[in-house]
Amino acid sequence: MPAQSLNHYTIKVRDLERTKDFYQDIVGLKAGDRPPLNFPGYWLYCGDVPTVHLIGYRPEDPQIPDGPSYPAPTGRLDHIAFSCDGLKEMRANLQAHGIKFDERVLPRLNMTQLFYLDPDGISVECNFDASETETTGMKGY
Repeated sequence: MPAQSLNHYTIKVRDLERTKDFYQDIVGLKAGDRPPLNFPGYWLYCGDVPTVHLIGYRPEDPQIPDGPSYPAPTGRLDHIAFSCDGLKEMRANLQAHGIKFDERVLPRLNMTQLFYLDPDGISVECNFDASETETTGMKGY
């Protein structure tokens, strides 16, 4: 009875529309079908799988505060990762949106990783096949 794949992860967000737009415009997910739940949210699809679930404000939830503690720490969650293609296009997209990123090339595997933060301060990792790695790649900005 082992796990077979990651089904989804859910984020309680400060600004539902802003976060939905971020995951569509930056990460490349698409908002899709979601059951008629009694609270606001989106299911964002990676291909045919609703991988990221966003939950907007629910009256029973405490408000997520603005201020110095924002973005809030994500506890023991370090980052979320996606397999991607189009490294050059992703770099250009992040730069066009003014999103700072860190670029790393994994030793031995030679695959390129881009790390950046979503609107709620969660670290997102995009992994690109070694065939897209450039020997003189940019290192964020």
